[in-house]
Amino acid sequence: MNKLIEELSWRGMIRDIMPGAEEQLNKEMTSGYVGFDPTSDSLHIGSLVPILLLVHLQRNGHKPVALIGGATGMVGDPSGKSEERNLLDENTVLKNADGIRRQLEKFLDFSGSKPNSAEIVNNIDWFREMKFLDFIRDVGKHISVNYMLAKDSVKNRIAGESGMSFTEFTYQLVQGYDFYWLNQNRNCKLQMGGSDQWGNMVTGTELIRRKSDNEAFAFTCPLITKADGGKFGKTEKGNIWLDPEKTSPYQFYQFWLNASDEDAAKWIRIFTFRERQEIESLLMEHAIDPGSRKVQKLLAEDLTVFVHGKEEWLKAMETTEKLFSSQTPAEDLSEEELSSIEGIIQCRFPAIEISEGADPVHFLSVTGIFPSKGEARKMIQNGGISINRKKLPDTETKIDRSMLLHDKFILVQKGKKNYFLVTVQ
Repeated sequence: MNKLIEELSWRGMIRDIMPGAEEQLNKEMTSGYVGFDPTSDSLHIGSLVPILLLVHLQRNGHKPVALIGGATGMVGDPSGKSEERNLLDENTVLKNADGIRRQLEKFLDFSGSKPNSAEIVNNIDWFREMKFLDFIRDVGKHISVNYMLAKDSVKNRIAGESGMSFTEFTYQLVQGYDFYWLNQNRNCKLQMGGSDQWGNMVTGTELIRRKSDNEAFAFTCPLITKADGGKFGKTEKGNIWLDPEKTSPYQFYQFWLNASDEDAAKWIRIFTFRERQEIESLLMEHAIDPGSRKVQKLLAEDLTVFVHGKEEWLKAMETTEKLFSSQTPAEDLSEEELSSIEGIIQCRFPAIEISEGADPVHFLSVTGIFPSKGEARKMIQNGGISINRKKLPDTETKIDRSMLLHDKFILVQKGKKNYFLVTVQ
């Protein structure tokens, strides 16, 4: 078995692979590409797997090519989608492509000093001047409508209520031409991507074969899922982005740290570069002492260092320790740290009501922390409420201005893990 394919296989990063792909990788340094959709000016953690495919490719002596879909981003890929998405204008796509380019340069070696130095291309460079008649004559005639209709991404959409526009129907031809162009102009013989792209990738290899008689290959990785059925890379606050302005390094770190045992065991193989023997030993240790959450901690460390650097990982750890240590006074937490407490719920309370001290039962029910005054009263009496990390002793203790953090916040803790940040205004 080829070394790269063997590595990716044990990590659980290969689902479909075309016959001949391993032989091609064994034969010579091979250029392989992955496409990135510029729907935003930042990639999110769902893009980490294709990024890692390129990193593994380069580490094994092959040449990675990152294709930014500046042209295809204005069309929209129907694969895995239930309805057509909004189309982007060229200026937005170019802005997004520039942001993605800067991120990719952090993960791959683009120095140009080695034969397998990475390259970035943008398909708008070859599609911008192409005329529609030239495209349907030179590309469309090689792939039949029957062939295109047989693809699952097409069949599923046509069978759905919203149907499929001609624009989306032609997407597989456009993506197929990307592979053809790279094959002719960059000697690219391999495409990699998510399993939802398999139909488009096969179309590309078929177009290359029919137009030039060249050989081309493809393999896919499984789409990442969560054990609880939730969508990978999504939280209550939305996507987990690679851009620290969109998702702070602390929030990024927390996402991996809070992975379930089942997810962490799978993700430590996929998202880190730790060796097989080390991972297997780590999983055995975790099975003996799951409470230590060693797998999650190493997963969070490796990913945060990989994406944001060691300094940001150290800061994220420090913030985590500060936020979740009961020894840290609430008064020592900054506004940003208060807002960053994992899973914190934001509430509001009228400032006028605490000027002379508010009844705590009333306070807890009005803010929605409890659905009723009866439940709030019972929890206080049972010692289950803390205000600014200090146990609320009884129902007679008023909520007043002396409790405000940064002149506007009150941190409420219900039980052990439920945090509420009340903004008083």
